[in-house]
Amino acid sequence: MSNSKKACDFTIFGVLGDLSRRKLIPSLYQLEKAGLLDADTRIIGVARHELSQEDFVAKMRESLEKFSKKEIDQKVVERLLLRLHYILINLDVPDEYNRLAEVVDQDKRVLVNYFSVAPFLFDDICVGLDHAGIVTAETRAVLEKPIGSDLASSQEINDTVANVFTESQVYRIDHYLGKETVMNLLALRFANSIFTTNWDHNTIDHVQITVAEEIGIEGRFGYFDKSGQTRDMLQNHLMQILTLVAMEPPVDMDGESIRNEKLKVLKALRPITIDTVDEKTVRGQYSAGYMKGQAVPGYLEEEGGNPHSTTESFVALRVDIDNWRWADVPFYLRTGKRLTTKRSEVVIYFKHLPHNIFKSSYKKIPRNKLVIRLQPNEGVEIEMMNKVPGIGKGIKLQKTLLDLSFSDAFHGEHVANAYERLILEAMMGNQSLFIRRDEVERSWEWIDSIQNAWKQSNEPPKKYPAGSWGPVASVALLARDGREWEE
Repeated sequence: MSNSKKACDFTIFGVLGDLSRRKLIPSLYQLEKAGLLDADTRIIGVARHELSQEDFVAKMRESLEKFSKKEIDQKVVERLLLRLHYILINLDVPDEYNRLAEVVDQDKRVLVNYFSVAPFLFDDICVGLDHAGIVTAETRAVLEKPIGSDLASSQEINDTVANVFTESQVYRIDHYLGKETVMNLLALRFANSIFTTNWDHNTIDHVQITVAEEIGIEGRFGYFDKSGQTRDMLQNHLMQILTLVAMEPPVDMDGESIRNEKLKVLKALRPITIDTVDEKTVRGQYSAGYMKGQAVPGYLEEEGGNPHSTTESFVALRVDIDNWRWADVPFYLRTGKRLTTKRSEVVIYFKHLPHNIFKSSYKKIPRNKLVIRLQPNEGVEIEMMNKVPGIGKGIKLQKTLLDLSFSDAFHGEHVANAYERLILEAMMGNQSLFIRRDEVERSWEWIDSIQNAWKQSNEPPKKYPAGSWGPVASVALLARDGREWEE
């Protein structure tokens, strides 16, 4: 990947929407502050509202002041605002895209189109850009998820985009792939011999991946009830983390090399069918409970809710990967809303030692474990055994943590958020952190098998009180194998 800056016409379709104002504009501010935007790069906002250039700039300034997590530098803000340009386009009117054609200059700048809109509008945008004659070999399309709700709908969306853009021009976003700690997985695995040579069934007992949310539906019942936690979180975020943990070493850091290895993992996933769905998966739905001492309603009592909904707000499953590296090593995945605390992490449990010479101190020496914290408090920690200092009492052992907190280890360094990294990578034309079409579709194929098995079994989701760690059945999922969740 070249680190040279590339001049772009970075065009945000849906620039007045929530994602743009909360994430994209503040991320562009951070790139401006870090000096990572080419001097000639412009930011073009597209929406269907009548808005003067002055009003648009004022709205973007307001977004920065409201959604930036740290105090903003006004000099940087002014530099960023000078790059802004607003165009009114009704996305379903192809002729109106000529307004964009009049503004972009593809001899000087690459046109990068960020589709910050619902997927049903992707077709309109692709048709409009093509109609205006502004899709060249270098033009890019950055697609915000979800890419469908099953294999068939994802193929339909991908076909729509493929009518205008080749696969090498398409950048499908999963913002988890932009997180510093997810990126660090590659460094941890492939730059440290202590892990590279011990990352398989010979030394690893099992792997746990948790993405836990404290929040409930937050007024999004209509959207969430159609998707559920499996489609909303498992199919993209957790599956992507799984592939990075499990993949073989790529030949190099080239985007295709990494994505080829991730695809091999997806192809090796053992299908979960009607015969195994009860023992391999748990669906849950939160009931009323307490979060930090405050009473909260159950899923069915949420505002705008459907009291008869059987949509899951929690899912846990055992995943088996049928290849040489991971034979008999289960991966346990769980994700849910209204759980005890917000936490995203990967925990690698190493095998028990075959013989214990410290029985007087520890009857059974616990497994070593490697914890990769994705959020909050990004970092890596290793739990290992150490001797307690002292003389005259023999050798006493205790668990000790080697803790690498990013904020402590890289004090003063700005840890880039996911969207900062992904926007920059799209501008530079590096696809390694984006999802290829065959990855999306293979992932959906595997998830569809589970969804179909749930439909066939017709079992309602198991209840769990808000503020807990999910249904009791998710504890049993691991207990059957003699294991327990990291709590």
